[in-house]
Amino acid sequence: MELTALKIYDTTLRDGAQREGISFSVSDKIKITQKLDQLGISYVEGGWPGSNPKDMEYFQRIQEIPLINVKVTAFGSTRRPDIDVTFDPNIEQLLAAGTQVITIFGKSWDFQVTNILGATLKENLNMITDTIGYLKSKKKEVIYDAEHFFDGYKNNPQYALSTLEAAQEAGADTIVLCDTNGGILPLELMEIITEVKMKIQAPLGMHAHNDSGMAAANSIIAAQMGLRHIQGTFNGYGERCGNANLCTIIPNLELKLNIDCIGEGQLKSLTGASRYVSEIANLSHQGSQPFVGNNAFAHKAGVHVSAVSKYGKAYEHIDPNRVGNQRRILVSELSGKSNVLYKVRENNFTLEKDHPEIKKILELIKRLEYQGYQFEGAEGSFELLIWKAMNSYRNLFELEGFRVIVEKRKDSPLISEATIKVKVDEHRVHTASEGNGPVNALDNALRKALEEIYPEINKIKLEDYKVRVLDGQDGTGSKVRVLIESSDDKKRWGTVGVSPNIIEASWLALVDSIEYGLLREEIKAQEVLKELNK
Repeated sequence: MELTALKIYDTTLRDGAQREGISFSVSDKIKITQKLDQLGISYVEGGWPGSNPKDMEYFQRIQEIPLINVKVTAFGSTRRPDIDVTFDPNIEQLLAAGTQVITIFGKSWDFQVTNILGATLKENLNMITDTIGYLKSKKKEVIYDAEHFFDGYKNNPQYALSTLEAAQEAGADTIVLCDTNGGILPLELMEIITEVKMKIQAPLGMHAHNDSGMAAANSIIAAQMGLRHIQGTFNGYGERCGNANLCTIIPNLELKLNIDCIGEGQLKSLTGASRYVSEIANLSHQGSQPFVGNNAFAHKAGVHVSAVSKYGKAYEHIDPNRVGNQRRILVSELSGKSNVLYKVRENNFTLEKDHPEIKKILELIKRLEYQGYQFEGAEGSFELLIWKAMNSYRNLFELEGFRVIVEKRKDSPLISEATIKVKVDEHRVHTASEGNGPVNALDNALRKALEEIYPEINKIKLEDYKVRVLDGQDGTGSKVRVLIESSDDKKRWGTVGVSPNIIEASWLALVDSIEYGLLREEIKAQEVLKELNK
């Protein structure tokens, strides 16, 4: 069977937004729509215009945004039972959204029709036919989502198929088979789709939820069986266990099955788009995601690192660059010389595996990790460690002392102030700054002290700050590990500090963050000069 292009239908803005902790603003939804348009997604489901004012505002504003690939889709239900479709307010709102495409869901499971909807089985078929027929009379592209189809088919196959036939006869452009409860298994899915294809000639699609962990697999199987419309969300966001993850589905279809989904050359933007959606959703990017996760091509075991240093395919199923990701070599107390050697060479140092400095670095890592340090999320601190070991490091400043004051007065907000003394060469700086907490005050004071000498410091932004208690048996006196993630206009990096005192641990991570950001640019400049002078 020749596999041709299919359409990717994204429902992050509606189904994905039903995940706990997500609440997109109208501006958020527009930004995500534009990002998915750039990626080459075919459809973006903007929301349910009859359900809330925010979605209607989105549909009004998105009409002013030029889009190249995406067709924005309004989502809603079939008409209500026992009401004329032309007078149904939800249908009126769908038309008022002004989209070229409208997606309608209807009931396929007889249990849902009689027990939840409270309609007769015949009336449900009329609702499907009337709604689709009316929208088609308005010159709309209509996608019909057969809600609970697989559960309905298993309970009453004849009736479930009759709902699809009703949608087909009414003129639906695409009929989507929905695993709404997320419980169908792959072999069951294949059997049911085979039966459906014998009865239905209209183009078919798939909409899967992940309650059994099968959503991506079922969607890929559906595509292999000839369905040319696949629905899902970015990063698998959605209610309960989420929806089918398009970040997993798209590269599998493109790279493993040669099915064109988003256009030539677009796949390299997938990881960036995935992280962008995470940022807009204000959620941490899931490191364990296939293809786009930070750990998707991360290697820790020394044997693995030694192998991928020679051949990536030894422990990688694809080249990470194909999806815009990159290989990461992790360094920990479990690491071997291969891990350290890889990172050393990554920093443009030329050393052999048996060089004494490699052993020195490895022993230092193990000693620091025994104290509570962790370099897996702190590559900035690790690279500083290499630079120090290789004598490629110079102190940017010397701390002479700092003081942090936290004051709380009755009925007044907490006040934090940091005073700092630093020395750069023979130049001393003594300054102070306030912040919304002791760490922020210290950060502000350090930047204030250094910005005149190192103006590049203003490019360095603190992106994330995490505190982990390493051993809680000492209560509030326990040792803590602070991880700071920073960025400039070119790169993100992590740094780490460990101490029984949270301020000191924060200070250690903060200093590493700033020194790494400044020194990285300086070292890169030195490397360019070396090349020019060869």
